[in-house]
Formats: sequence, C-alpha cells, structure tokens
Amino acid sequence: MKFERILKIDLPEKQSAFLWGPRKTGKTTYLNAHFPNSIVYDFLETDRFIEFSKKPSLLREELLAKNPSELKYPIILDEVQKVPQILDEVHWLIENKGLRFILCGSSARKLKRGHANLLGGRAWRFEMFPLVYSEVKDLKLLHALNRGMIPSHYLQDNARKSLTAYAQDYLKEEVFQEGLVRNAPAFSRFFDAMSYSHGELVNYSNIARDCAVDSKTVKEYFQILVDTLLGTFVEPYKKRQSRQVISKASKFYLFDVGIAGALTKRFLEEEKGELFGKALEHFIFTEIKAFRSYRDLTFDIHFWRTKNGQEVDFILGNAEVAIEVKGSGKVDSRDLRHLTAFQEEFSPRQAIVVSNERNARVVNKIRILPWRTFLEELWGEKIMR
Repeated sequence: MKFERILKIDLPEKQSAFLWGPRKTGKTTYLNAHFPNSIVYDFLETDRFIEFSKKPSLLREELLAKNPSELKYPIILDEVQKVPQILDEVHWLIENKGLRFILCGSSARKLKRGHANLLGGRAWRFEMFPLVYSEVKDLKLLHALNRGMIPSHYLQDNARKSLTAYAQDYLKEEVFQEGLVRNAPAFSRFFDAMSYSHGELVNYSNIARDCAVDSKTVKEYFQILVDTLLGTFVEPYKKRQSRQVISKASKFYLFDVGIAGALTKRFLEEEKGELFGKALEHFIFTEIKAFRSYRDLTFDIHFWRTKNGQEVDFILGNAEVAIEVKGSGKVDSRDLRHLTAFQEEFSPRQAIVVSNERNARVVNKIRILPWRTFLEELWGEKIMR
C-alpha cells in the first residue's frame, strides 16, 4: 500500500530546509519521491559516514565538481546529525554558491550539544510524523492503536515484534551510540518507568527512585527523548492563577501510540476499557500535534487539571477549544462534568468530547463526536485553523 503524505516541502530559489522526524516515519521515502533528481548523501552508509567525518570538506569539493545542471535541485543530506561538522560546509555552499539543501535527520540533539552550525535561520524547519488519519484509507481504530502509525508497522501483520525491536533499537542507536547518556542501565530503567506513567502527570521523584538516579538526571533523560523526537511534554493550562489549578506538573506523550503500547506490553482486544481510553487519548494527541505542524499553525496544546481531580485532556490555543477524550461507546452526564466546569470558567469557542459513539450529538453546548468525525473536522480545519 502506498500512502500519500500530507507534508509539503516547496522550496523557493536559494531556500534550504531541515526535515526532522523519528526513524521509519518515511522521510527518505518522501524525499526520494518528491526530489527524484536530487543528489543524495546518506550518512547511514558506513563508508560515507567515515569518509565525511574525517574530511567534511569533501562535500564542497565534490559538489563544486558537479555539472551546474545537477545542482538545480536541493541536495539531500540524510542522517545529517551523524556528521555535525559538515554543516559549516553547507553554510559556505549556501552563502557562496547559492546551493539549496534538505538536511534530514532523526535528532537535532547532537547538533545542538556540539554547537554545530544550524545555519542561523537559513533553513526552514519541517517535521515528518507517523501516518495520520487523512493519509490512511479506511483507518481501523484497533489496528492503529495496537500497531501504531509508523508506516511499516501499520502494514505489518506481526507488528508486535517489530515494535519491540524498534524501541530497543532506539535505546541502542539514538541514545547509546550517539553518546547521549553515560549510564546505559539507568537510562534503560528510566525508559521502563517512564512508559508506565505515560500520559499521566510526570512525577520526577518517583521515577528517579525507580531508576536509582536523582531527579535532575530524570529531567535530563526526558529532555533526551524530546530532542530525539521520541516524545513531547504537554504543559498545564494556567491562564488564571488559582490555588486549585495544578500549574507545575507536565504530562509526557511518546510520538507513536504503537511504541507506547509495546513498551507497556499493551494489546487491545476490544474497543472498551481504561487502556483503550488511554490509547485513544494518545492517538488523538498525535493527530492534533501533526495537524498543527503540517498546517504550519502555532496554537498551544495544554491540559487542564485541578487539585480536586477535575481534568480536561487538551486545551487548544488560548482556551479556544477544549477536548475531552472518552473511549466509551456511550457518553453520559458524568463524563461531561469536567468539561462543563472548564466551559463555565473559560467559555471556549468549542467544547468537544471525542468518543467511540456512532453518531454526533450536542448536550448543553458540548459536542459529543465519534472519533472519526472529530478527525475529519480536525483535518478539514473546522476545529482549529
């Protein structure tokens, strides 16, 4: 099956770009399809990596020897974070020869920490996510929640082994081999502890205790996951100061619902129950986050929670839209209490319950939407634009 990706990279003359995204999300496939005439340097190839690590100036020497007709198209450097020093050569070629580049990678952390040349705004930033609803014809929900939305996993019959291997490969390749942590056993313990508190308020002290490290180290580990595009923090909504509102603790979501399921050994047999509800919440978050990026929008994504337990899963923008996700096939009045409380205090433009109900309905100005209807409206820019 071939997926038509939503991402659009349309570069004007002399404009370069970074394309970031976790491995296997489809970056290389996308670039090969959309820039078939481009010169490509792939630093996953061991000989290329060694050669250019020793002598980054090879890039300049080789490109200056090319026929000008070959340089009309953006030059693609794949897994560019493996050779950070090559960005000085890229900078020179942009400035002095007017060449365009697409710099593709799965982590900017090594570039930032090594004080690599990030081209001072000369390159636009794009991000590739796992598949989203609009890219998959007739998406099956349990299929998506169990396998995740990484293209190869979504299509694979025996995806559970691949999901487990993927998580282990990331631990090995993205973190250990890149030298991002020194204490490999502690980071492995952290990864396990983090996954079991996934989507909940992050308690650094509890995770630190489980990992036998201090809270400062746990915070650094979380930041590694953010920098390697493996996850995202969602901060609490705190427009108005109130002693009743939780304003410091964040939530953390991994980039793919299938990876989160593999780490917690979750497998959903049916569309009901607490685990199904949490997986659906995670899935909806990944869709909102990808929509924001692909549509080049800047609205914030927060959650709202009070000390007495009232909570709304996602607050978009400046309380423009409030979204509660329920895995239930029948949303009742009890499921609306928290959203009603938020609605009374902040008057959002839309208050929505994303559910597993079959038909849309409205209760006290709260729209109860089937998850598929919500996603159609999201990608149709009827939720945020």
